[in-house]
Amino acid sequence: MSCVVAVEPVLPEHVYPQEEITAAVGPLVAPDPVRTAVLRRLHAGCGVDHRHLVLPLEQYADLHSLGATNAIFVREAAALAERACRAALARAGLTAQDVDHVFATSVTGVAAPSLDVLLAERLGLRGDVRRTPSFGLGCAGGAAGLARVHDHLLGRPDDVALLVSVELCSLTLQHGDDSGANMVASGLFGDGAAAVVVVGERHPLAADAPRADGGRRTATLVDTRSRLYPGTTDALGWEVRDTGFAIVLSAELPALLGAHLPADVKGLLADHDLTTADVPTWVVHAGGPRVIDAVRDALELSEAAVAESRASLACAGNLSSSSVLDVLARTLARSEAPPGSPAVLMAFGPGVACELVLLRLGGR
Repeated sequence: MSCVVAVEPVLPEHVYPQEEITAAVGPLVAPDPVRTAVLRRLHAGCGVDHRHLVLPLEQYADLHSLGATNAIFVREAAALAERACRAALARAGLTAQDVDHVFATSVTGVAAPSLDVLLAERLGLRGDVRRTPSFGLGCAGGAAGLARVHDHLLGRPDDVALLVSVELCSLTLQHGDDSGANMVASGLFGDGAAAVVVVGERHPLAADAPRADGGRRTATLVDTRSRLYPGTTDALGWEVRDTGFAIVLSAELPALLGAHLPADVKGLLADHDLTTADVPTWVVHAGGPRVIDAVRDALELSEAAVAESRASLACAGNLSSSSVLDVLARTLARSEAPPGSPAVLMAFGPGVACELVLLRLGGR
């Protein structure tokens, strides 16, 4: 088993209340007054109070092409991801030279050399660091990244792995597209990054896992499960246009989760002689009110079980792959569950794909 020893989310400096974003974005997305009124209602129902944006709000009116937005992504994503990585390594008491493997995920921009290479240079990672860049996992990327890092560390139990997620969702805003999906996305998604330091079970920090730094708990990764739901490839993802990444977002996504998720979660838990009733802690991707509701209802959870997900959504919006890592950080900082108790982390992305991670909580 591998051990999570540090989780550090970071957010851009430009922060705005939802109402101010709605007022600025509405005319860009839906110039027609009737559609603007619909957009305002959709934004108000997103469960979001504030969002952090990588650019000042007034600059989004000038973004019209994939080339322009992606150039901003490469510059700003690397800087934001660097902040997250430095914070996570500092919390773990490690340096960049200690990192053996880096897994980098994003779905809101592309780069070659890839983000992990840019980070290797900015952070001063070793020349022999192993790298896994990822694009296309979408909102599932944070959970999938934890799972793949765990797979790596099972084979290299002395190693230190660094998972980094960065998403600049605001750069995908599509002007003049008043489709329901684009209007919802313009009110739901925010910008942010997160970094996680994970060590193999033979690493010295794994033995220290019950002693969390600064009051934040650690967690042991126990098992993972990945699922693709057949016939759902058109339910979630991107349509790549000259103007950038246009969201594909089916209204049927909550129903899909409700139909498939219980069997997947129960199957993972059954492999460890557990049931949902045995799990006091749930780390659920803050995908939006309907996604959180669907998970809560499908698994028959209490509203308290998804409170950190709703708090993350309210404070920052849906951060795509970084979202579930923000919820994990909040959970490790606040959970009162006993040491050794199980937790289930989950996120969902294009496929439609579900990524599940079973953890055991450390102490304080």
